Amino acid sequence: MSLHTSWSDTIIALATPPGVGAIGVIRLSGTKTFPIVNQLFPSRDLEMQPSHTLQVGYLRKGGEILDEVVLSLFRGPKSYTGEDVIEISCHGSPYVQQQVIAACTELGARLAYPGEFTQRAFLNGKMDLAQAEAVADLIAADSEAARQTALKQLRGGFSQDLSRLREQLIHFAALIELELDFSQEDVEFADRSQLSTLINELSVATARLAQSFKLGNVIRNGVNVAIVGKPNAGKSTLLNALLNEERAIVSEIAGTTRDTIEETINIAGILFRFQDTAGIREHTSDKIEQIGIRKAYEKIETASVLLFLTDVREAEPDEVKQRVKELTEGRSVKPVLLFTKADLLTEEALIKWRHIQKELEEEWPVLLLAAKPGATEVADTVDDLRETLYKIVAGEGVDTEHTIVTNARHHAALLQVQECLREVREGLDNNIAGDFLALDIRRCLHYLGEITGQVEVDRDILGTIFGKFCIGK
Repeated sequence: MSLHTSWSDTIIALATPPGVGAIGVIRLSGTKTFPIVNQLFPSRDLEMQPSHTLQVGYLRKGGEILDEVVLSLFRGPKSYTGEDVIEISCHGSPYVQQQVIAACTELGARLAYPGEFTQRAFLNGKMDLAQAEAVADLIAADSEAARQTALKQLRGGFSQDLSRLREQLIHFAALIELELDFSQEDVEFADRSQLSTLINELSVATARLAQSFKLGNVIRNGVNVAIVGKPNAGKSTLLNALLNEERAIVSEIAGTTRDTIEETINIAGILFRFQDTAGIREHTSDKIEQIGIRKAYEKIETASVLLFLTDVREAEPDEVKQRVKELTEGRSVKPVLLFTKADLLTEEALIKWRHIQKELEEEWPVLLLAAKPGATEVADTVDDLRETLYKIVAGEGVDTEHTIVTNARHHAALLQVQECLREVREGLDNNIAGDFLALDIRRCLHYLGEITGQVEVDRDILGTIFGKFCIGK
């Protein structure tokens, strides 16, 4: 956002996606909103109409009719931005929308910057910074879990949690500051034992919030899952079974999959991005296959979960364990061992492999899988795999009733709060002077306030936050 932005400007933007549609919504906000639209709307005097009403009529520029529209009137401060706002619902022709916007800009409105409507809502006290960021998350939500967590933050759940923490700290900070004013009197207004108890409680609360980011990041960004194994291990068959469609070519010929195939699946509200990679083998003279194998290793680098497939008829448990350890060493990726084509085992071999499965499960999740339909009575199913994947990233489930941190900026600030609390704790244990305690507590308050915008946030940070929004929001 421009450093020369004037918050007294009246801004305008298309609030619906560009392109042809039934209707388009054009939003204006600012002190000149009503005078500008009034000049284009001769049907009635908008200045005399009450807030939160709809007005139907023609927009005219000179003697020319621009369109028949519905105007939604919102007078500040009871509007999204806290300013006077009008939303113009016109027909969804891009040409009509451009003509309406051009007419308004000629009368004094300027085009809004990305996120400027929401930034004005933040600056005018309609929402705090965490809630403003939740607006962008809600717009981008592509799963139920993402929608629920963003909605809770937008309604102020996270902000309320932080507000309670700040209020308790502010109380003790004020008492310690008061002690400094009476330093010559040798009095103690702040009960150190109560402060110690509070610091312990706050440490637990902030640790829980910070730890929730692991799940929150998954909810917000999804999970990358790499499907890896030797050629002909059943990787493409598995992907097709997960999708319930023939997405990948399945062939008995080794090396059929040359490039990675990516598909997204929603499992209980969390998005999993599956990447079917080329079969990994040590030696091949096929240059195209070599490129595919290299890409497979690249996908492993970015994956959160690794599905390692082995044809159970060819599998050597110790060799599989060694290979999985090689692929995951030094990487934050969680492996799942899948022994495929279990429906082709004899009953005796299946019993043997069930025992091997239990031994391997001491280290990793293991499934004896038959991806083809009709084999579920002798093997684990694709549904079992979906359940396993969900438990790996979400445990027993996503509890959206409690705050889940989904924003990396919030997580970084919470880690800073934890560090400050640790220093306060050490200060209490070492009986340091009140002025040093007050300094550490003020730092805690600063980082908590940074999340919600209760302290001044760097202009560049605000620009980055709101610059990610769409223009009309």
